[in-house]
Amino acid sequence: MTAVLALVGLGIAGYLTWVHYAGLEPVCVGGGGGCERVQSSRWAELAGVPVAVLGLGGYLAILASLALPEDLGAQAAAFLSLVGFGFSAWLTYVEIEKIDAICQWCVASAVIMTALALVSVARVLRGAGHAARAA
Repeated sequence: MTAVLALVGLGIAGYLTWVHYAGLEPVCVGGGGGCERVQSSRWAELAGVPVAVLGLGGYLAILASLALPEDLGAQAAAFLSLVGFGFSAWLTYVEIEKIDAICQWCVASAVIMTALALVSVARVLRGAGHAARAA
């Protein structure tokens, strides 16, 4: 489940990264201009790095964590997805309060990251439960 969610997130972040560097407007269902406003806002970059690139790196790191030994990989995925969840929550706040626009791609990414956080934390907790029963 973690791999599927991370791949979907990677697709979203990859698309937004491509849109950013190609100088295109993101395709948004229903129009309204929210995606364009968010993607062209001063909040679309952090220290000169597009937020989409940060998302791309985050999803890649979560995928890479799956190659680690079970306990370490589970903990790394949980940590990365919780950081991503917090960052997504902050970005959602910025969309609503600072930009006054919603990007459906950003919302989709936030939902994926939330699901990743839930799945990853559950994986760690299941591992801790197995370890406690084995001791």
